[in-house]
Amino acid sequence: MDTRLLVWLCTIAALSGTRSPAAAAGRSCADTRQVYSEKGYSTSTAPVTQISGEHLRLCPQDYTCCSSQMEETLSLQSERDFLKAIEDNSQFLLTTFTQRHRRFDEFFRELIDLSEKSMNQMFTKTYGRLFTQNTHVFQELFVELRRYYSGGSVSLTEVFSDFWSGLVERVFSLVNPQYQFSDDYLECVSKHTEQLQPFGDVPRKLRVQVSRAFIAARALSQGLAFGRDMVNTATKLTADSECVRGLMRQWYCPLCRGLPFLRPCHSLCLNVMKGCLANQAELDTEWNNFIDALYVVSEKLEGPFNFELAADSISVKVSEAIMHMQENSVSISRKVFQGCGNPSPARNKRSPSESGGNRKPFRTYTPEEKPTTAAGTNLDRLVTELKERLRPMRGFWVSLPHTICNDERMAADVTNEDRCWNGQTRGRYLPDVTGNGLASQINNPEVEVDIARPDVKVKQLIVDLKVVTNKLKHAERGQDINFIDSEEGSGSGGGDHDERYSDDWPGYGPQSPPYSKTPRNPVSNPAKPPRGRERNGSKWSRNNGQGGVKASATSPHLHTSSLVPLLSLQFVITVSPLWR
Repeated sequence: MDTRLLVWLCTIAALSGTRSPAAAAGRSCADTRQVYSEKGYSTSTAPVTQISGEHLRLCPQDYTCCSSQMEETLSLQSERDFLKAIEDNSQFLLTTFTQRHRRFDEFFRELIDLSEKSMNQMFTKTYGRLFTQNTHVFQELFVELRRYYSGGSVSLTEVFSDFWSGLVERVFSLVNPQYQFSDDYLECVSKHTEQLQPFGDVPRKLRVQVSRAFIAARALSQGLAFGRDMVNTATKLTADSECVRGLMRQWYCPLCRGLPFLRPCHSLCLNVMKGCLANQAELDTEWNNFIDALYVVSEKLEGPFNFELAADSISVKVSEAIMHMQENSVSISRKVFQGCGNPSPARNKRSPSESGGNRKPFRTYTPEEKPTTAAGTNLDRLVTELKERLRPMRGFWVSLPHTICNDERMAADVTNEDRCWNGQTRGRYLPDVTGNGLASQINNPEVEVDIARPDVKVKQLIVDLKVVTNKLKHAERGQDINFIDSEEGSGSGGGDHDERYSDDWPGYGPQSPPYSKTPRNPVSNPAKPPRGRERNGSKWSRNNGQGGVKASATSPHLHTSSLVPLLSLQFVITVSPLWR
């Protein structure tokens, strides 16, 4: 062929935007080989110059720098890159849920320990061995509270009912030391607690306060643990063949065309990612509901359902209850004797002073003396940090394609629309970007998605999200969903959701906590004491009145000489407001 004719043909081909077979076949693949080698692959099968691409299955069958083996290797690499991008961009979620769950869980458990320790110290200093002989009555309460928080099937209404039942029998014996009471007689006392209300309104107030706080704390802790596990599950993907085809075409087909540094167009990347993540986008609505519910529950915990204040209130409220019964012992005893009959006189009559002991006034810690937690923080700080991390989580699954494609390593900038890889060559990407979710992928030009077959794992996650969100929303109202059907109106917070905490903690508000929340030290959990007398037949009744008391299922009653100093609790009147 004449040399001038050959030059003319080459010029025409260049002007028309195509390359002659001879020119394409002779183009160097040095850049492709270098990038391929830098990824750790052998270049033994990599062409030195471009070859005909009829063997390609995923990339355009033009002249290429990729062999069949290279194309297969790079398609697997594209899947790994995709899964790595998902892992990297979801790490914020996983880290937040994991760390926040650990810190809240540690903090809540320490507060329970501190509450029990505070009660033990308060009563031991005041009553000495007269209290320590009967600590099982109070230990049982904290054992059950821990079991509830840890996820046990425990009704907080029954927990407090059992506690007050055990306490009313013991205190009734103490305020009437001149009589001897049988087990049956004390059961009768328990059965009449709803009418008698021996502890006044304190049992109801304490149940409402502690139940709301524990329900919210457990729901938040479980919600954070679920979020951690859910993210782990949702991000463990397996890209199907259609997704891999799209990933390969956008990321590594430019490499095969000898353009290894050309990034896919931003819109091309979005279509590929929206096709590959179509099922995950279906999580969006329930995911946002879940995040919102976590946010509200966390706010309740630092506000009206404050766990620190509820835990601190237990010992004080119990003291107030005992004082109320002591102050009204004459009228209460008269009503009991009318309903249950006259008791037998005690063989050795005792007066309160004979079994006394050195009473010491109750006292609170000063801010400087407050112990610190191993968590090294307080509830307000924990909640604030959590809320700051929850805000950006909304819309995560539908925004994930944009997050990935906004990475300059994954796609070209949106301003570079004419000098990016459009799936065939360098140039503008013309198709529209599809919407979010499965239904919108029906016309996705890059990834063929079967919209009639939703991912089974994602469908289950949506169901799980609904369940957990529902539980959190009940916790927002102080209701335990596990017991709401059987305890509506008197259960674990149920029916009391309109009652204000400010009635119980005067002056408390989100901006004015009643004491310095200095961190504290942990203490060990007590072993659950053995139960004594069991419920038996019709003698036992469940009273869901204001006192929240029912017949006791706790260990045998304490000695009538024990805790006699409880008869003289008037001094608490001047001290107890400090504990509120």
